[in-house]
Amino acid sequence: MYYAMDNAQIVVLAGGLATRLGSLTQNQPKSMLNIHGKPFLQYQLELFKKNGITRVLLCLGHLGEQIEGYFGDGSQLGVDISYSYENKPLGTAGALKNAERFLDDKFFTIYGDSYVSLHFSDVWRYFLSNNKPALMTVYKNNNLYNASNTIIKDSLVLKYNKRKKTADMAYIEYGVNIFCKEILSEIPPDSFFELGDVFTSLIADKQLLAYEVKERFFEIGSLKGIEDFKKMVGGTS
Repeated sequence: MYYAMDNAQIVVLAGGLATRLGSLTQNQPKSMLNIHGKPFLQYQLELFKKNGITRVLLCLGHLGEQIEGYFGDGSQLGVDISYSYENKPLGTAGALKNAERFLDDKFFTIYGDSYVSLHFSDVWRYFLSNNKPALMTVYKNNNLYNASNTIIKDSLVLKYNKRKKTADMAYIEYGVNIFCKEILSEIPPDSFFELGDVFTSLIADKQLLAYEVKERFFEIGSLKGIEDFKKMVGGTS
């Protein structure tokens, strides 16, 4: 079956507690951080719309109702937003399992604190042209923006480990992935489970595609990341 790009679904994984940001996220979710007059999530939604993706599923947890209260169904921004809530922290993969009933057979994911320079349609076509259940976008980081954590070879992810980094890791996970829904069968329901564990299993079976991106990513998971993103979108305040 052909999955047209204009009907693609993207899942924003925004259920984390954002404890690294301290008081900035004590009373609001990270996605609602004000960046030059609008929430960070709005920049993401505008990015999706620009790339022809209008169907968005938000996986939310702590204080997530603030996000739904602000963005509603997304119609004011020209997107269609639906919501999946966690009653307890489930991790990035656990959040997908929790949202399983809302997911397409194939879908993008992006982390709730990531902003990327990416032609989503190119990645989508590449994924569909290869018979693999998952794809990770990667960037040759060489420890420049956060520590590199990934090795790729022959268009596959050969190694990935966020906790134990080695000198031969030149790449970093870029923040956008594509999955076939079938991968969720390996995730236990109502349990804390991270995408890193899913990646490890896929790598062992040589089933995780790598797609290299040449432009750097931005993130708001750290104070420096917030300042870098502010500068990128205009201004230094």
